[in-house]
Amino acid sequence: METINLLLQGFGVAFQPMNLVWALVGSMLGTAIGILPGIGPALTIALLLPVTISVGPVSAFIMFAGVFYGAMYGGSTTSILINTPGEAGSMMTALEGNKMARHGRAAAALATAAIGSFVAGTFATMMLTFAAPTVAELAFFMKPADYFALTVLAFTSVSVVMGTSRVRGFISLFTGLAFGVIGIDHMTGQPRMTFGAASLLDGMELTVVLVSLFAVGEVIYVASRYHRQKDEITGINKGKRWMSAEDWRRSWKPWLRGTFIGFPMGAIPGGGSEIPTMLSYTLEKKLCRHKEEFGTTGAIEGVAGPEAANNASAAGVLVPLLTLGLPTSATAAILLAAFQNYGLQPGPFLFSSNPELIWGLIASLYIGNAMLLVLNLPLIGMWVKLLLIPKPQLYAGILIFAMIGIWGVSGSTFDLYCMVAIGLMGYVMRVYDFPIAPLLIGLILGPMAENQLRVALAAAQGNPMVLLETPLSIILLSIAVLFMFVPILIKRLKNAA
Repeated sequence: METINLLLQGFGVAFQPMNLVWALVGSMLGTAIGILPGIGPALTIALLLPVTISVGPVSAFIMFAGVFYGAMYGGSTTSILINTPGEAGSMMTALEGNKMARHGRAAAALATAAIGSFVAGTFATMMLTFAAPTVAELAFFMKPADYFALTVLAFTSVSVVMGTSRVRGFISLFTGLAFGVIGIDHMTGQPRMTFGAASLLDGMELTVVLVSLFAVGEVIYVASRYHRQKDEITGINKGKRWMSAEDWRRSWKPWLRGTFIGFPMGAIPGGGSEIPTMLSYTLEKKLCRHKEEFGTTGAIEGVAGPEAANNASAAGVLVPLLTLGLPTSATAAILLAAFQNYGLQPGPFLFSSNPELIWGLIASLYIGNAMLLVLNLPLIGMWVKLLLIPKPQLYAGILIFAMIGIWGVSGSTFDLYCMVAIGLMGYVMRVYDFPIAPLLIGLILGPMAENQLRVALAAAQGNPMVLLETPLSIILLSIAVLFMFVPILIKRLKNAA
């Protein structure tokens, strides 16, 4: 009952006129971003961080949530119409959605994606509403050793799961950890890794790193592979303009199954949106009675399930982020940086110290979902016209916006030099397939892991066995070890067979 009362108070915050405007802006911007290939919610929120400093935290996070959810919606449009996923989570939608479009069923594919996203987003937000306070209550009982074990689990799982190679994943992670220790050590007051540069005494500016990796590195990578050819938009004006009764009958079960796959997968470290969408697609392919449609004319179940899983995972990501301050994806890492920009630390204390922000944000997810349904169904034709923006002008605009944002935050030429250097590093990482998420999570969680480790060791007078003092820390470290070695063991068993 208390949760429902807090949620109603959150709706009171979210329904304030200015917050509704910010929710609408975020939803529209997120949809547009999701449609444009190569630009995801992580890059968008990173670019908006410098701009939103003058905006209150409640309004800013309502807008960020709209961007996050909107990008999940928008990614399905290009996946279906031109077989170009705007977001990694929309890859599986492209497999069946584009084939449906080429056979005159684009409207049905777009409708099941939009409605499935709304259904999954709403159900997942309900799960978030009731799960988050419970997890936050449990977090009060966690000791420093437990938090350290939790960060180790985040490090290992993200490094192993994301990217094509665990070696690349760990190189990316340790690069982030190295960035995280730059500056003055808060316990001893000694400068670390500053190389005599006074500008580094306060550490690496998070906004600089985020914008550089996502905007500069991504733009250089896309520009280096640019080729002049127009994407062919197919199926938008062919066939029926809505879902038939048969389409509804075949879609509603995949929507629900996708929701219950996506939400828990989004909540675990390294889960992201790619794994649940793949699992949902595989499950629907096995359960579908029309298997002959998969890979040929396009099966509507192959669109409905993955799209629901994609959106449900977005709500799942917010559970560990809001309750434990633990990001499980690149976008969540940037949202955590946004909290820190406002001097806020997500975790159990945020629920009691700033309930207006937390519950206003959760309530805005319900409102944003409804807004996105209204925006996506009738305005598909307009959104598709965004693809007509020439790529050179689009990415040049992003670069200029990034530079203005960095200069606006600090007015420091040193930060601009850092932006260029880190941007080039981001480009090299993209070329050689180094995942960026481990770097961000190392940078943001590294100082927290170090602090919790040192507090735990200080309390135990240097005895390392304190890290195995509680059952929770033992369980979390054991899972981290399994993440490290089980994939190697499975691979060796397969080779032996």
